[in-house]
Amino acid sequence: MNPSLKLAWVVLLALELSFTQVWTVNLVLIVISLILMLACHVPLKRLLWLTGVPLFFASALVWSLTLQGSASHHFLIVIFTRMFVYVYLGGLFTQTTDPLILTRSLEQNAHLPSKFAYGFLAAFNLMPKIQAEVASIKAAALMRGQVLHVWSPQLYFKAILTAMHWSDQLSLAMTSHGFVEGAPRTQAEVIPLRRRDWWLTAGSLIIIQVGLFTGLP
Repeated sequence: MNPSLKLAWVVLLALELSFTQVWTVNLVLIVISLILMLACHVPLKRLLWLTGVPLFFASALVWSLTLQGSASHHFLIVIFTRMFVYVYLGGLFTQTTDPLILTRSLEQNAHLPSKFAYGFLAAFNLMPKIQAEVASIKAAALMRGQVLHVWSPQLYFKAILTAMHWSDQLSLAMTSHGFVEGAPRTQAEVIPLRRRDWWLTAGSLIIIQVGLFTGLP
C-alpha cells in the first residue's frame, strides 16, 4: 500500500475506533495486524515488546475500573482490546514503512511542503543522536555528583538546547547543498500512487464499517 494512504488509513481507523464499542472488530484487527507483522518478518523481540507494553497498561486500566465497579464487562473488554489495536496498528505501520519512502510519498502524493517532509525525516534521523546526547548529559552530571532521572527538568532542557543547535546546523547544511524552499525539484525516486492502493484502502475501510455497524457488540 502507498505509505501516505497507509498513514491516513491508520489515523482514520484509530480515530473511528475511539468512538465505537465493538470489541469483535478490535479483536479481528489485532489478529490481522499480528499476521501481517509476522508476514513482514518483524523481529520476535519487537513483537513481544509491542505485546507486553499494552498488556501491562491495559491490564492496569481494566483492574482499576473493575475496582471502581463503574464499568460493565463489555466496556472493559472494549478498553482492553482497543489499546492493543492502537499499539498493533502503530507497530504495523512503523515496522513496515521506510521513513525515507514515507517522506517522499508525503511530498509527492500528499503534496506536503518539502520543508515539512524533510524536517520530519531529519527529526527521525536525529533520534539516535538525541539518545546518545541524553546519555552523555547523564554521564556528565554523574561526574559532578548529580543524578539526573527521567523526570529531571535539567535533562530535557539541555537536550532541547542541543537539538536547537543541531536544527540550525541542519538548516545551513540543506542550504549549502542547494535546498531552496519553493524552487522546482526533481525526484530521485518516484513513489507511485496506483489505483489498486485506492481500492485496497477504500475496500478495507468499507469492510470495517460493515463490521462496526452490523457485527456483534
